[in-house]
Amino acid sequence: MTSSMSGPRADSSQDFQTVSAVVTAAAQAAAALVPAAVELVPGAPVNDPDRVPLPPAAATAVSAGLSGEVSGDVVLVLSSDVVEALANSPVGPMDVAAALRPALEAAAATLGRVRVASERTEEPLSALDGLRDKGMFVAVPLLAGGEHQATFAIQVTLPTTHTQRGSLDLLRHVAMEVTVEIGRTRMTVQELLSLHPGEVVELDRAASAPADLLVNGTLIARGEVVVVDEDFGLRISEIVTDAAQELGAA
Repeated sequence: MTSSMSGPRADSSQDFQTVSAVVTAAAQAAAALVPAAVELVPGAPVNDPDRVPLPPAAATAVSAGLSGEVSGDVVLVLSSDVVEALANSPVGPMDVAAALRPALEAAAATLGRVRVASERTEEPLSALDGLRDKGMFVAVPLLAGGEHQATFAIQVTLPTTHTQRGSLDLLRHVAMEVTVEIGRTRMTVQELLSLHPGEVVELDRAASAPADLLVNGTLIARGEVVVVDEDFGLRISEIVTDAAQELGAA
């Protein structure tokens, strides 16, 4: 990332993918504490403020500031179903901003030592407009049974250095899937259906070739498959990307 970054449209693709992974994890944490009849799950993130997906009946938004290891602002847009659930709570009508503060705090906790302050309710479009041109922007729809119930949006201000250290630091507290791949092949459906125990499937890699280490499907390193106690492991022999070197140094 360079010091010329002025808004979401100037972000590189790698920056967006990095921060999107973090924001999706934050959105998932918030979704667990948003009142809904069905569990909310994150949809596909977007980084264009003009194309933010909103619930069909967006009723209100809860906005708050973020400070600490990450600074910025967060907005949680709620459908009328969620607002009505809070208004008709068994313990009486609940203040929307106060009721959603735990969801915002859960999201902030995924970013590190980050505090939430000054939560308030706003008109959805006005709240989202307040996130424009301040920093890196990502919005994630929250779905329940395929229906759009809420939208989690955040803008964060990252250090304007000539490295990607700022965005990579956000990954410190995010769990990512790590896999080791020893090879691939292509088979027809007929060949797959004809597989039987004892049959050997030939892969596209020599036995002496290194295995790949992938993080969320992205090639990070290569190495030698070893046995540690009674489990398989990978002895790293090559770091493939600059991002992996940065993560290793973080």
